[in-house]
Amino acid sequence: MFEEAFKNIDNVLWKDAGCSSELDYIEQTSWILFLKYLDDYEIDKETAALLNGETYVRIIDQEFRWKKWAYPKTNDGKLDYNDILTGDYLLDFVNQELFPHLAGFKQSTDNPRSINYKIGEIFSELRNRVQSGYALRDVINKVNDLKFLSNEEKLELSSLYEDKIKNMGNAGRNGGEYYTPRPLIKSIVKVINPKIGETVYDGAVGSAGFLCEAFDWMRKSKELNAAEFQQLQTNTFFGKEKKSLAYVIGIMNMILHGVEAPHIIHTNTLAENLADVQQKERVDVILANPPFGGKERSEIQQNFPIKTSETAYLFLQHFIKMLKSGGRCGVVIKNTFLSNVDNASVALRKQLLEECNLFAVLDLPQGSFIGTGVKTVVLFFEKGKATEKVWYYQLDVARSMGKTNPLNERDLAGFVETAKTKQLTENSWLVDIGSVNTETWDLTVNNPNTVEEVDNRTPQEIIAEIEQLDEQAAEALQKIKELL
Repeated sequence: MFEEAFKNIDNVLWKDAGCSSELDYIEQTSWILFLKYLDDYEIDKETAALLNGETYVRIIDQEFRWKKWAYPKTNDGKLDYNDILTGDYLLDFVNQELFPHLAGFKQSTDNPRSINYKIGEIFSELRNRVQSGYALRDVINKVNDLKFLSNEEKLELSSLYEDKIKNMGNAGRNGGEYYTPRPLIKSIVKVINPKIGETVYDGAVGSAGFLCEAFDWMRKSKELNAAEFQQLQTNTFFGKEKKSLAYVIGIMNMILHGVEAPHIIHTNTLAENLADVQQKERVDVILANPPFGGKERSEIQQNFPIKTSETAYLFLQHFIKMLKSGGRCGVVIKNTFLSNVDNASVALRKQLLEECNLFAVLDLPQGSFIGTGVKTVVLFFEKGKATEKVWYYQLDVARSMGKTNPLNERDLAGFVETAKTKQLTENSWLVDIGSVNTETWDLTVNNPNTVEEVDNRTPQEIIAEIEQLDEQAAEALQKIKELL
């Protein structure tokens, strides 16, 4: 049912002049989904308060509630066609009244963690792109049929939403920035193993894939009591995101995974001075795939001890600073970080090895990230003690990867299992830091178990094979000429 509903929504948006790509589809679906979720959420809170003899004060004023403007009903529970807005009337209400009213929530509260503030952020940054009020009415009707009540419904909706996020990678306009392959995220979470009571952070949260998977992992790790579940809901997961669309998608993704009021802040993480980070802000676990290849301005670089314009290197400094002593991190980064000889790369590798225990490096194959040829590695480290040995694992999937055969959990199962004991295999090995050049701190992936094939043929044998190949090519060419 849900899959069909999403397809139908996309079909409506595809025909609208204001929506031209998968990015537009998910953006417009997200704000409408959010308002539907918010109405269901408030009804649940109101009902629970009544049962407990308490009073719940609704966040949204009467005229801006879903059941007033989006889906008014008759007494028998059907859509009230005499009271609904559609066409230009609907567009005017949404663009001139609804969005400005909801955007105003940002000014009415100072707490960026509150749901009120997030409502203000979302509707300050986004706009309704649907140009036809009749198309918008159609989408609203279809979203109204989606339910957020049971865990099964949320699970199915979250899975479909993930698929939409994944499709953004093919939509251009940097949509792929928001999506890290889910099997890779799950494997990183398994190795880092966040536990109940620990705080989990992603400073480049994107679509919140890492936080969603960490939530699922921790929720299923044991039988939770009420206090532990509440802790997961309110005081475990934290994120920051610079881009407006990713911010909205991240919030919606966490909501669909079961986190009612996600602590995601809309801000440029790198604009914060590392010297200002307080002990109380530090976290137990960091999981992230920060953007790389970006060029940050000089004023941003002044916030970091190691000056560089490379976005990923600034994020790595931020993550090291944000970890508590004993805190653990799993972060994706370009493999060139391990070998670059520029001053920033060398200084950052030195800092990482001296301040943290880099206990594992996962070398990912070409094509792990669909749509980019960039080779990446995953760094796993623990803050508080220097590195003595680095365990490397070179992932070999024995196939070319792409859209039709992407990275999957089976590919990574061997790594996850082997990482538990740092087992040595043909694809894994240990490097003693004492053997690393302290001038360059080069950590290049160099599998000592790889045996280069030696060609033992004599020069005469090689020449004879070349002549044979030439003869075969000439014969094939002659046959082609005869056919023509």
